[in-house]
Formats: sequence, structure tokens, C-alpha cells
Amino acid sequence: MNILLSGGTGMIGSHLTRSLLADGHRVWVLSRDPARARLPEGADAVAWDGRTPAGWGELAAQADAVINLAGEPLARWPWTKARKQRFWDSRVNAGRALSEAIEAAARRPRVLIQASGINHYGLSGDVAEEATLPGEDFLARLTVAWEDSTRPVEALGVRRAVIRLGVVLARGDGLLPLMALPVRLFLGGRLGSGRQAVPWVHVQDVVAAIRFLLDNEAARGPFNLVAPRPVTNAEFYRTLCRVLKRPFWFPTPAFLLRLALGEMSVLVVDGRPARPKRLQEAGFEFTLGELEEALRQAL
Repeated sequence: MNILLSGGTGMIGSHLTRSLLADGHRVWVLSRDPARARLPEGADAVAWDGRTPAGWGELAAQADAVINLAGEPLARWPWTKARKQRFWDSRVNAGRALSEAIEAAARRPRVLIQASGINHYGLSGDVAEEATLPGEDFLARLTVAWEDSTRPVEALGVRRAVIRLGVVLARGDGLLPLMALPVRLFLGGRLGSGRQAVPWVHVQDVVAAIRFLLDNEAARGPFNLVAPRPVTNAEFYRTLCRVLKRPFWFPTPAFLLRLALGEMSVLVVDGRPARPKRLQEAGFEFTLGELEEALRQAL
């Protein structure tokens, strides 16, 4: 299979690329700086500007599948007005460019996998399923725009599946090293009330789910890509402390987190539980669905 991948130099993209190459697939990775892109051996780096199909759009006609993971990481402080605009533009512009390339292609890909976030459902509330309405805060509006950026390909006959990701646990990458730092320094404890949800998923299951959706011809629409059993912030950190053999004792008040992090504090102070209803109904099985096992593997 020929696969065109945006966001391939990030954590998920790198793991996914290695998995695809190991099974003999060809992977083109769109990169703003292909000469410096650190890609797994065998992947083809292709230059793009993240906004238009100029210089690479013809690859859409050769691709059997397109995977859009592009987007500036949210865990970058501080959330200034300019940075929030980069969060928005890096996602929406990339999706629109891919849609334009597919529309212009003489032979269109069979499927497009679109990344999104579990924050689609808002910062608090009951357990969210795929039919739950979106929230109205900045992160929810961002995911709606992100998802909508590739929606036009459906009218072109391209099957589209959307993955709404939680906190992705991976060895030495993503948010986990930052989350583990206070625990390693013997400052581990709940953040804020500790009652807010931490929707999480191990990168191994993320890669497996994306490949499952690529191959499942009936898979369309949104899929929550989070572990089956939601946990609270207190439970997450208590488990993290146990895995790292550190005490669970130093709670951090919400007002201090909001003071230090500003608007970015919503990533740790707030959180809504979610479950992967449609993914499990489609037959996908998680291999690292228990938090302690996932943390031990990732750490």
C-alpha cells in the first residue's frame, strides 16, 4: 500500500511509519524541512509548506491511503494569542491542503484517517461517546475545525475515519516525561481536585487502531481512541507513583496551576471521561488497556 502521511515526524507518526514500513508498505512523509527530518529508514521525505498542495500534490494520485496527523503540539507554554493561532493554522491549513490535493487527483485514495482530540467533547461532563455533542471552549472548537478541514473528501467518494485521541503514553516522548517529572522529584500527587478525568491511550494501541481503521472498509466517521477504562487524575498519578516507586503525597492546588500555566492549565486541571464505544463495536481489541501495565511499558 502507498501511504501519504502528514505529521509523520511527530511521536505517533514516527511509531506508525516504522510499523507500516516493517510490513512492506511505502510511506511518503510530508515535512517542512525534509533535509533535516529524522525519519525511519525506508520512509520518503517530501517537502511541503503545510498550507498548499504545491510541489507534492501529485502524490495523492499515487496514494492508496492518506493519514493526517499534522498539528503543532498543545503542550507548549505559554498559550499566547499567536501560539493559539498556530495551533489552529497548523491543523486546519494542513487538512485543507490534503483535501485540495485529493480533489485534484485523477486517481483518489481509498481512505483518509484524520486525527483529532478527545477534548472535542468539552472540559467536563459525563462519559463521552462519539455521539456526544462537541463543547464550546477553545480546544473543542479547535477539534471541530480540525476535523472539518478534511470533511470535503467524503463528497469525493473517499472513506474517512476520525480518531479522537487522548493523552498518548510513549517511551521518552509526548506528555508522559513531563507528567512524570514531579513524581521523579518526589513531588507526586493529584493535580487540582484530582477528580478530573485523564483519557489516555498507549502509542502501541494508537498505531494498531490506525492500521485497523485503514483495513476496515466499514470504518467511517469518528472513533474515540482512548483506553476502555477511564481514570481520574488522582488515580493516574497514584499509579504513576507506584510504577516509579515514589510517594503519592504532594497535591498541587488548581489555583497554582492556573497561575503558573495560564489557559494551558486546562490540559491538567480539567478533563472529561470518554470511552471507545465505536472502536470496540467494530472489533478492535486494546493490548495495553490497563493503566499500570501501559505505564510500565512506556517508562
